[in-house]
Amino acid sequence: MRQDLKTHYGHLFENELLEEINNVSTLKNIPEGTQIIDVGQTLTKMPLLLEGAIKILRDDDNGDELLLYFLEKGDTCAMTLTCCTGSAKSEIKAITEIDTKLIMVPVFYMEVWMGKYKSWRDFVLESYQTRMLELLDTIDKIAFLKMDERLLNYLKDKAMINGNTKIKTTHQEIAYELHTSRVVISRLLKKLELQKAIVLHRNSLELLTL
Repeated sequence: MRQDLKTHYGHLFENELLEEINNVSTLKNIPEGTQIIDVGQTLTKMPLLLEGAIKILRDDDNGDELLLYFLEKGDTCAMTLTCCTGSAKSEIKAITEIDTKLIMVPVFYMEVWMGKYKSWRDFVLESYQTRMLELLDTIDKIAFLKMDERLLNYLKDKAMINGNTKIKTTHQEIAYELHTSRVVISRLLKKLELQKAIVLHRNSLELLTL
């Protein structure tokens, strides 16, 4: 059995399920910035994260993006689960935030394990609940927070996910993920710098407050 599988999921799944996952899954090391799921894609495998992080985004009709939430090690994506169980096409886009190690499980086994292993069923249901709460949090931020507050929360999330207060990004990338314009983001970043919350660099910034 892969040691990293047991390390990250041994507290969730019994040894028999871990053995099955190990036998039918494939291991993938995916570099930062790689798109692993696209809108409209039919999914044949579901990801379990061993290391790294993935950002889940939603496209509008104009092709603009909105960041929904991040996945970290030990997570899977509820939207991916929904697409897999219903044989539906993906409604989201998934891109690695940092270098990421994944176990890809064929979707066939998802329904088999739902009936066979209570631990798997609990894991799937808890994943749905967690992702739903994160989606509600995203909706609340859009509805109730000013853009400068959303921006600062976004930067704090990025710093936490990356484990580093120095964030490699551009004003345009932030604008895409917060579904606003680059001009607005540039103005708000400058405001945060004047407030000594961040330090701006070329194609990066440093967060001074958590």
